[in-house]
This record gives sequence, structure tokens and C-alpha cells, in this order.
Amino acid sequence: MKRPVGEGSLTAAAVTVSPIVRAAAWMAGALFSFMAMAIAGRQLSADLTTFQILFFRSAIGLIVVVGLLLRGSRRFASNRLGLHLLRNVAHFGGQYGWFYGLAFIPLAQVFAIEFTVPIWTALMAVPFLGERLSRPRMAAVGLGVIGLLLILRPGLDAVHPAALAVLGGAVLFAISNIATKKLAASEAPLTILFYMTFVQLVLSLFPAISDWILPAAWMWPWLLVVGLSALSAHYCMASAFALADATVVVPMDFLRLPLIALVGAIFYGEPLEWLVLVGGALMLFGNWINIQAERRREAL
Repeated sequence: MKRPVGEGSLTAAAVTVSPIVRAAAWMAGALFSFMAMAIAGRQLSADLTTFQILFFRSAIGLIVVVGLLLRGSRRFASNRLGLHLLRNVAHFGGQYGWFYGLAFIPLAQVFAIEFTVPIWTALMAVPFLGERLSRPRMAAVGLGVIGLLLILRPGLDAVHPAALAVLGGAVLFAISNIATKKLAASEAPLTILFYMTFVQLVLSLFPAISDWILPAAWMWPWLLVVGLSALSAHYCMASAFALADATVVVPMDFLRLPLIALVGAIFYGEPLEWLVLVGGALMLFGNWINIQAERRREAL
């Protein structure tokens, strides 16, 4: 018997949405969350130490996550504590390099250097996750790299130490991505966030206390933005990893660079060059190729 036109259309649409499209939607949430965190981190970096920003980021996040988990305490349990520890030590080091870079070099440069993460992640995903580098995935990474080269261009001035800190952080972020993908197979996103905030709170506590500065009243809204946007970014990323391979999800992150370059130009007067837009267009095209290929593969 034919179903009347329009009957159950919303349900059918919800059921037929591709996991790759849903992963892309989650990554869009992560992109905007990371941008909010970058702006808040830049505002705070002149007055608070990097360790103190990381401490409040974790403390605020932990309060929120524990409040959500209290409705289902079994989510505190995990049989993969070693992998949680590895993920969060690596992520803490990456976050330190990232926030340190925000204080000294332009936003677009921080994000550009950080975007070597998809390259490291794609290389690590082959031996550690058993994923394959298909042609569309290689195209997405390759076009992303070309886009970055257009934005950065050879012949830059002497490398700032903060840029090296961000580069080291990028390698650590890749390790964290691999661990997140492995954890997403068995752990709920909130469980991953709980261990992230708890472990990183412990790691940042003593360095923050050793050079403690009492936050002024104007800093607290920015600290809340740092803590809440960090949670939303990682919840979105964990949800995306649960829907698609790391080599599909991570290249979508390239879009952060042209977006943050625009933010830097509008709010901080940082130069916005047309090559940033060209590079961003190449990144977007590479992601479109990758997503379309994955949707065709699912349909087979």
C-alpha cells in the first residue's frame, strides 16, 4: 500500500540523512566553537598565563560535564583509562602550544600551523586505525596543503618560537585525534569529555597556582566562553568521529583557517589577503570531493 505523499516525511528525512553529512554538520559546530575559543583566549592572554587559562577551561568544563553525567553515573566508568590518559596528556600539550601561540602570533598563522594536524592524523590513521588513504581522501588533504601554501607562502621571516610551539602542539593534537577515534567506538562523547576535563584540570593545577593571578570581573565572561566552547567543540568532534573515519572528518577542519583569518581582520586589524580566500576555496573543494565520494561508497 502506498504511503500518502508527505506522511512521515520528516521521519523519513531524518532516517535517510547520510552519516557523512551528519559528521559534516557536527564539524561545523566544532569550527564555530574553536573560533569562539580562539577569540576568548586572545582576550585573556595578555593578563593570564597559559596554564591559568587551561586551568579555568578545564574547571568550567568539568562542572558542566559532571552536572550532565549525574543523570547517568554509569558513564563515569571506563575500561580504557590508559587510552584516556594518553589522549589527554597529548591534548594538554597541544592546547598549551595553541594558547601560547595565540598570545604572540596572528590568529591566521596559529590556525595555519595547527592545520598540519590533518596530515599527521592521516599518516597515523593508516598504521594505528587501519584506515586507508583513498584517492578522494588524499585529494582533500592535498588540496588543503596547497591551500595552506597559498596562505602562508614560502619566504616568511624568521620563525617565532611561538610558531614552533604551535607546530609541536599540532603533532600532539594528531595523537589526540587518533586516540579520540579509538575511544569513540566504545565511549559516549560525554564520557570522553569527562576524562578530558578531569585529567587536564589535574595537569594544569600546579603550574597555574605557581604563578596565580586573580581574574578580574571582566575576565569571567571570556573564561566562560573558553570553557563552554571547548566542551562544545570536543563534543561535536567526538560525535563526528563516531560517524565517519578520521581521514574524512579531520580534513573538514581546514575550513577553520579562512574563517579565523576573517575574524582576525575584523576584530584585530590583522591583514586579510585574497590568497587566504583562494586557499579557503581549495580546502572547501577538497572537502566536497571527499564527502561526495564517501556518500557514493555508502550507497554501494
